[in-house]
Amino acid sequence: MTFPFNDAFRRDVTARLADLDVIGQSDTELRRAAVALVVVNSEVEMGASVLITLRPRTIKRHSNQFALPGGRLDEGETIVEAALRELDEEVGLKLSEADVIGRLDDYPTRSGFCISPVVMWGGDPIDIHPDPNEVAEVFRIPLSELNSPEIPILNLAPGAEHPVLSAMIPTVGGRMYAPTAAILYQFREVAIRGEQTRVAHFDQPAFAWK
Repeated sequence: MTFPFNDAFRRDVTARLADLDVIGQSDTELRRAAVALVVVNSEVEMGASVLITLRPRTIKRHSNQFALPGGRLDEGETIVEAALRELDEEVGLKLSEADVIGRLDDYPTRSGFCISPVVMWGGDPIDIHPDPNEVAEVFRIPLSELNSPEIPILNLAPGAEHPVLSAMIPTVGGRMYAPTAAILYQFREVAIRGEQTRVAHFDQPAFAWK
């Protein structure tokens, strides 16, 4: 099923996000970070999709991993301000607070961050200019792929308290893992299906802990 990139769908998604009672994290030892989950038009099937980046192999943290544009908050920044700034710095997409349509739950990572996802509605067409120092490639993941019944994949390691969440994403040609996959899964559940699904308890693979 293709989800249309139009005003009616934007209103539906915005209303479902507004119904979510966002859960934050109170752990002050976690470093605060924000990510931008941007809904844009797909270039292939002309439907709604989300922007995902692949981090370069040369970067120090989380190299060659799929990620939403984002990073840590500068002093005095709000979550929304940080997400907008990082989106501009990483992929060259300039949006404003008027383009923000909602929030998702905070997600604590094994690497010591508290990620706050900010959902935005991008323009059509969009003009992006990725920074090669931070982004190796940009993908548009159709919401039809996120709505697959095969998502999520949960793997519980021996002795682990919670399973690692991942998702097979055809557009990127492989598997995507939490935290990015967990955030996308909650977005799917809330924005598309109207469910109050929580994901902060899902674990990340060991390679994402550093």
